[in-house]
Amino acid sequence: MTVQPVSQSAALPETTRVRIQQEAARLFVQSGYHGVSMREVAQAVGVTKPALYHHYADKEALFLSMLDGALAGLARLVEEASAQSGLRAQLETLVRELLASAPEQRVGLQLASELRHVSPARRAAFEQAYRRVWMGGLSALFEQAAARGELRQDLPPALLTRAFLALTYPLVTGVPPADPQGTAHALLAVYLDGATPHHSRETTARQMKTSSSD
Repeated sequence: MTVQPVSQSAALPETTRVRIQQEAARLFVQSGYHGVSMREVAQAVGVTKPALYHHYADKEALFLSMLDGALAGLARLVEEASAQSGLRAQLETLVRELLASAPEQRVGLQLASELRHVSPARRAAFEQAYRRVWMGGLSALFEQAAARGELRQDLPPALLTRAFLALTYPLVTGVPPADPQGTAHALLAVYLDGATPHHSRETTARQMKTSSSD
């Protein structure tokens, strides 16, 4: 999903929905959920309000359709990562695709921050889908890696999943890093290989083992 404005020239019927989502995303990010009306969206797209309502029953349906699109994008990232062999290759693919779609991810996060304004039932349904698709998909990668013996056994896969998300979150939030690829590579190296030299990690592990046996 992009927030770049589109041409006001006549669009082919099959592209109207895409144009609606483009302009609606731009307006929602710019003004927030309550700051946007269906009339404004229709004017930005260059269609009538009845035409807009032909595609979406109300503003809430339009807003949630954009979040659904963002969630579908995350599902594709998990699917592409899952197709790789081994956790390292899976996470490298995931980070690479996150960077490639960083502008769309930023829009999705900004839209998600307005989710509190939709009806409780619809909000709960989306949050459940998010946990199942994104969090569940990532957790499955780590659980499968743990079962293959690719992860340390003293930490649960759920904790390792959250740690990975915490490290990669800055890649798609705030001001983009000056060197996105370099930053991503460094963060992934820290996550998979640690921040200390290998011999230091071995010493620390021995010390912890000795301490726990006392």
